[in-house]
Amino acid sequence: MASSFPTSSERSSGSTLPPNVKEGLDSDEETDETPDFDAGDQEAVAGAEAVRKYGEGERSRGKDPAEKESKRLKRLLRNRVSAQQARERKKAYMNELEKRVKDLETKNSELEERLSTLQNENHMLRHILKNTTSSSR
Repeated sequence: MASSFPTSSERSSGSTLPPNVKEGLDSDEETDETPDFDAGDQEAVAGAEAVRKYGEGERSRGKDPAEKESKRLKRLLRNRVSAQQARERKKAYMNELEKRVKDLETKNSELEERLSTLQNENHMLRHILKNTTSSSR
């Protein structure tokens, strides 16, 4: 694909026309034709317009220091709030676990007492059964 833009050597010679156009013109003739642009040339023009639109050397993503600091402070604040919420959730979870442990310990104590009572009752009944069977003989 041949570009209609002059090369660096053609630009330095002072002529803005490509060699094939320059040779076909007499010295007093001027051209009224506009050069045809292909897709690559249109991208170059669009890029140049973007540079002009956003300023020389300034990136479109570039943020000024005040904006960066503002974003940093917002992020820190969000992080603090999130960390506080996480601590509160953890505290609520720990309180729930401690309550559950206390309830289970209470139930375990009740069950151990019931077991002891039933074991004593079983022992007494066996003893009574043993005495009644031996006395009836």
